[in-house]
Amino acid sequence: MTEPERDKKYWLEEPKNQNKVFYCLLVLCGLLAIPDVVKLFGVLFQTEGNFELKSLLKFYSIYGALCYVALIFIAKWLRPVLLRKEDYYD
Repeated sequence: MTEPERDKKYWLEEPKNQNKVFYCLLVLCGLLAIPDVVKLFGVLFQTEGNFELKSLLKFYSIYGALCYVALIFIAKWLRPVLLRKEDYYD
């Protein structure tokens, strides 16, 4: 391995960037918890929503399959972003 490659610093190796990721995750978790807290108090949401697609035959099966396919495409898109070189740990 060459010297410039060994000395290269990645984005997440710096503590300030690790803190940014940590705090962003905390904020995201807090934002995702807001609807549950509001529903707990019964302020804004009904207990069960009604919509027309729900009456279709096998709606939840089709919805689950489409979400699974979407998850696969998202994973394929993220793979080049997250992938390291084969000799990264050498």
